Amino acid sequence: MAHSQNSLGGAPSYRLRYGKGPLLTLGLRARLTAIGVLGLTVGLALGGAILLGALGYTLQRAADAEALRTADAVALLAGEDALPDPLPVAGGQLRVQVVDAQGRVRAASIDADRLVPMLRPDQLEPGRPQRLVVSGQRLGLAGPVRVVTVPAGSPAEPRTVLVGKSMADVRHSLHVVRTLLLVGFPLLVAGLAVVAWRVVGATLRPVEALRSGAAEITGRAGSGRLPVPAARDEIHRLAVTLNDMLARLESARDRQRAFVADAAHELRSPLTNMRTELEVARRLGERTDWPAVAEDLLADTERLGRLVDDLLLLARLDEEPAERAGPPSRAVGPVELGELLREVAGRYPSPPVRLALPGVPLWTEGDPDELRRVLINLVENGLRHARGRVVLALTGPHPDRAPGVPPSDAAAGSGPAYHLVTVTDDGPGIPAADRERVFDRFTRLDDARARDAGGAGLGLAIVRELVRRAGGSVELAEADPPVGGGPGLRVSVWLPALVEPDAG
Repeated sequence: MAHSQNSLGGAPSYRLRYGKGPLLTLGLRARLTAIGVLGLTVGLALGGAILLGALGYTLQRAADAEALRTADAVALLAGEDALPDPLPVAGGQLRVQVVDAQGRVRAASIDADRLVPMLRPDQLEPGRPQRLVVSGQRLGLAGPVRVVTVPAGSPAEPRTVLVGKSMADVRHSLHVVRTLLLVGFPLLVAGLAVVAWRVVGATLRPVEALRSGAAEITGRAGSGRLPVPAARDEIHRLAVTLNDMLARLESARDRQRAFVADAAHELRSPLTNMRTELEVARRLGERTDWPAVAEDLLADTERLGRLVDDLLLLARLDEEPAERAGPPSRAVGPVELGELLREVAGRYPSPPVRLALPGVPLWTEGDPDELRRVLINLVENGLRHARGRVVLALTGPHPDRAPGVPPSDAAAGSGPAYHLVTVTDDGPGIPAADRERVFDRFTRLDDARARDAGGAGLGLAIVRELVRRAGGSVELAEADPPVGGGPGLRVSVWLPALVEPDAG
């Protein structure tokens, strides 16, 4: 792994560097085929070696068994002192001798040497069974000879039976099998390599279709979907997952375009007003009421500043999930909600914002600035649409109030508690069908809550994001009981309850 500092002086970017071996320069199809053929070749080679070893061991055991049967039969005759001359032998590949303790040949088969024993004196151990391999020249046989010895005779006249069997047939059989393996295995590997190449190609064909589809989508820089193979395998699931990702990216791109278009439109309005006022003032010349122009420009500038601040806040909130992996970028601590409500209500003396607070402090945990921003947005929204008054109330704690679940549906005593902050106005209210939609960015209704002084449709979107960060929820409902003459609107904000710090 290597890292480099970017040109803007930001955090270093990390890149993984992988070596390029000979196998990595090939395509995936060639790599898979090569790995499969290599594994097959190794497996066949090991199997061939094991086969040759097992075959050689089996043939040798068979030769030993045949020689031992002959030796036991001759030893039985020697024990009864009934050795014929010559000794009977089945087949022309066996040689039999009976020697005494001095190494002299006492009896032999028709083809065996009657003067020179099969084993030299230093090789022969009288009284013990032996299995040796000697040169065939000593016995007049081709190739190596397997010699087995069996004690015979009586203690007074010990004898040793020697039976030699040529291993030429065994060597020939092993040679034939080895030749067949050396010739057949490469042909088999070549045939299987061709089959593997075609099978891997057929298996990777859906992957190539995905690549072609992705290249086509990238080339036209538009929406599209990747082809989904019919087989219900891993590639099918990959294609479905990628299509879901493309759908989410397309949706995010559409939202981004709409957001940029709405932001550009909202920014254009105050800029157009400012430009129009300045052009009119320049045409009027000395007749221009500059204090009035300055006041109008200041109002547009403040509206423009609020809009820019809201856009920056929303952008920061959108990036917050990526920042949570590092140190927290905001001050989170205990907040006394009653004091916070008094502070916010004091900012709006006319028309007055009425307070309904409990007699005891109620605490929550969060960022004080963010909670203050939530209350300010809700109060300003209520003041813009209220006919006469806005009521800011605080109650709690409400046990087992999960965000998004009515209190009546929660099981008492089985979950966390929440404080309830309500902002109620006596304005025209919001239809039930639009109460969720107004939380979308740049959303404004066409009725009494239409375009208003400085409203850009971002306040409630900011409220929902900040309340979610605090671990709570926000809901809209009709005022009950109604406030003043209109149906009114009640905004309910549920915030997690926190035990008073001094008591904890």
